[in-house]
Amino acid sequence: MKMMPFTASASARLLVRLGAIACAGAATLASAQSQPPGQTTTTIGAVGISQLKADLDGGGKAGWNSLGVNLSVAHQFSPAFSASVRAGYAAEDWRFDTPTAFGASAPWGRINRPSLGFNFSYATSADVAWFVAPQFQWDYESDASAADGLSYGAVFGVTKVYSPTLVLGIGLGVFRQIDDTKYFPFLIVNWQIDDKLRVSNPLPAGPAGGAGLELVYALDQGWELAGGAAYRDYRFRLNADAAAPDGIGRNTGIPVFARLTRKFGPAARIDFYAGLVADGKLRLLDTNGETLRSADYGTAPLLGITGSYSF
Repeated sequence: MKMMPFTASASARLLVRLGAIACAGAATLASAQSQPPGQTTTTIGAVGISQLKADLDGGGKAGWNSLGVNLSVAHQFSPAFSASVRAGYAAEDWRFDTPTAFGASAPWGRINRPSLGFNFSYATSADVAWFVAPQFQWDYESDASAADGLSYGAVFGVTKVYSPTLVLGIGLGVFRQIDDTKYFPFLIVNWQIDDKLRVSNPLPAGPAGGAGLELVYALDQGWELAGGAAYRDYRFRLNADAAAPDGIGRNTGIPVFARLTRKFGPAARIDFYAGLVADGKLRLLDTNGETLRSADYGTAPLLGITGSYSF
C-alpha cells in the first residue's frame, strides 16, 4: 500500500479535519489531508429518506418520508485550527394507518427540523487534537411553536493519530432535547485497513445520537460499498390539535444499513441506502414529558439517497 508523506503539518490538518468528521460524517484519510491553511470549502447537500410502514404493537401501522437540504462552510485558518458552520432544514412527514395504539387519530403529522451547527478543531500537537461542536435544532410539528421544540447542546471530543492509516478518538454529546437532557459517548474511528477496506463513522453526531460505525469497501472507478449501524433517539414538539396538545413525540430505533456510493472526483458524490430500523419505538408524551401512550414497531424497511457537492 502506497503511503503519503506524513509530516507534522499534515498530521495537524488531518486531526482538525477529523474533528469535523466526528460531527458531520465520514471521510477518507486522503481527503482529510488535503486542506491547506487559508482554504475555504463550501458544501451543499440534499437527502431523502423513507421509512416504510411497519406494524405497531396495539394496532395500526406507521412510517415516514423525509426531505432535507444543508449548506456548510469550512475554513482552515492554520495547520492546527479550523472552523465550520452548517445550516440545514428537513421536513419529516409521518403516515399512520388506523393507529389504534394511539387512539382514534394519528398522533402527529409533519415534523419540521431546521438546524444550525458549528465546529471548532485545534491540534495541540502533531498527533492529538480537540474539538467542540455547538449545535441547535428545532423539532416541531407544523402549527406548533418552533421555540418550544428547541434542542441544543454540543459534541466534545479528542482524536489521536496512531499511524498514517489509523486515527482513533472518543467523543461525548451533551444535549437538552426539549424537556430532557441526554448524554451519549461515542467512538471516533478512521482506520484504513488496506487499499480497499476501512472502518469509519458514517453518520453525524448530534441531538439524535452518536456517529455509529460502518465498514467500507472501495470498488473500482469511484464506487464504494459499505454497511453500518447507529442508534437514534429524537423528540419533537406537537401542536395544540395533536392527540396530546402541545405535548411531545419521541422516536427511537437502530438503523442498520447498506450503502452504495458513486464519487465524481473529490467534489461530488451520491449515496444510495437500503436497510432497516430495528428495536423501534414511538412514544406520545404530555407537556411535562410523562408518557401517555407508547408502541413498539416491527422491523421497518429503510431507503435513502443523499448527494453533495463541494467547491
